[in-house]
Amino acid sequence: MDQFFDFLRHYWWLVFPLSGVAGGWARQWSKASERRHRRRLELYKLKNQAVQAEQASQAQVAALMAAHDAVNRRWLDYELDVGKLIDFPVMTDVREPLTVAFLRAKKAADGLRPAKPEEITTAARLAEYRTAVHGFELAFDVAEREAKRIKDNNFTGPERQRLATARKLLNLALDNAATPAERQTAYKRARRELDGLIVLPEATVAALEEKIARQLGGRAE
Repeated sequence: MDQFFDFLRHYWWLVFPLSGVAGGWARQWSKASERRHRRRLELYKLKNQAVQAEQASQAQVAALMAAHDAVNRRWLDYELDVGKLIDFPVMTDVREPLTVAFLRAKKAADGLRPAKPEEITTAARLAEYRTAVHGFELAFDVAEREAKRIKDNNFTGPERQRLATARKLLNLALDNAATPAERQTAYKRARRELDGLIVLPEATVAALEEKIARQLGGRAE
């Protein structure tokens, strides 16, 4: 210990340069620490932004899927109701360009629809699905407006009479006050009246027959 103090007495002047070196090291360490801290903050911000972007993207996909479902439900109102298809036959008339455009838009949107929002992971895929859903909405709106405007005006007088007859027969087929025999006969006659006038989707026929069969306690033939 005495040797140490002797060293300090003889070389006290080294305190100043050594303190300068120590101060330099301290400042360098402080700056490095600040840089590390800034990098950690930047990484945190980037990760947070990525999480927020992913959450926003999934929310957009969920909203698009809800809009997609809404248009499908509007179409289902026609597909499961023969009466509506008789009133607005253009909705299933594939000779109508607007109807064809709607059905194509539906197929495109259904083909791009994910099973769940998390399946869409890129901006390009999101944009593609968004375009398809918006196209589906627009095409359906245009086709529906045209169908309601035209109604049965594309048919001749005798054809319109057949549509009206089919409408009445279907009402009878679904009337609980009618006998089972009357309802079965009415259903068969209605199908004959519609034959060659309106192409009923398979889902429409299945829903109608199931409803009649359920009411009759058997299968509509």
